[in-house]
Amino acid sequence: MDAKITFRLNGNQAVFVGNPLARLVDVLREDYGLVGVKEGCGEGECGACSVLKDGKLVTSCIIPMASVDGCEIYTIEGIRDTDKGRCIIDAFADGGAVQCGFCIPGMVLASYALLSENPDPSEADIRLALSGNICRCTGYDLIIESVKLAAKRGGGLWQ
Repeated sequence: MDAKITFRLNGNQAVFVGNPLARLVDVLREDYGLVGVKEGCGEGECGACSVLKDGKLVTSCIIPMASVDGCEIYTIEGIRDTDKGRCIIDAFADGGAVQCGFCIPGMVLASYALLSENPDPSEADIRLALSGNICRCTGYDLIIESVKLAAKRGGGLWQ
């Protein structure tokens, strides 16, 4: 039986009518064309499908649409043109933390969530925040240094 699910997507009102058990990752990609959200493992382990749900990082491959009713969802497409999003993306590019790009949207969103809550994270804080995201190309050192760079450059953005 179809359900009507109303939520905010990247700052705009959105309505999904369909199976309430449909996975958020599929709806975002297929119904809304938001292909920055990737499916890697399909089990919530790799972070490629990460989105922000009410400001918290979640893996959209294990989120049923029924659980987003009334929520605010942000994808990489929704934050990339914000000052905070651009700060992180530029730091990743400048820090050499981007290679194939498959994991980067999830890494950027994890960094966004971290810096929004903790504008001056320690390396241990960064490692913990990124621990749900897998990168096979770059490795983690350049990504961690890029998050540090974004924190430093962002200054007042994260307050």
